[in-house]
Amino acid sequence: MVANIDIGQKIPEVTSKAYYPKEDKIEDITIPVKGKWNVLTFYPGDFTFVCATDLEELEKKYKDFRAENAEVFAISADSIFSHREWAQTSPRVSKSEIPLVEDFKKSMISQYGFLNAESGAARRGLVIVDPEGNLQYYSVFNDNLGKDVDHIYNAFQGLKYLHDTPNKEGHMCALPANWRKGKETLNVDLVKDIGKL
Repeated sequence: MVANIDIGQKIPEVTSKAYYPKEDKIEDITIPVKGKWNVLTFYPGDFTFVCATDLEELEKKYKDFRAENAEVFAISADSIFSHREWAQTSPRVSKSEIPLVEDFKKSMISQYGFLNAESGAARRGLVIVDPEGNLQYYSVFNDNLGKDVDHIYNAFQGLKYLHDTPNKEGHMCALPANWRKGKETLNVDLVKDIGKL
């Protein structure tokens, strides 16, 4: 299934309930959070095996994301009550500060093209939304493949760098393959550099 939103397009606001495992609390939230980067990690379901490892690894980077003005949300089609039960039984999930968002009506899952028509669950995927609410990163893949959190964090840092670095007239700022924060970027002269890279 293809996403209904393309890169660079604004995503609609969605209000839902979120469960915070470490604090054992439920509260209403609106996604995206205005003025912040939003990292939305979609997963097939509570009480699954790979999903708990995704949350565990994202939790290790959670403070780094927050320090860079980003909110992280984990989203599935499960109810808030299922999220709570899962967190209270899984040693990996119970330690997480990442809110587990209820998408029981599958509105966000469908909106991003992550709905598995066969199972009715979310596919494993992730999106990154900039502080203006525009989609900047979209990834969906095999449900049995856990997320590469180092890649996700690096992609977020790259997008943040591009967002905060305005292009000079006649130039384009771009990041080469395998770029890491602090490494050299591409300042491309749109006329003189054609065919030279």
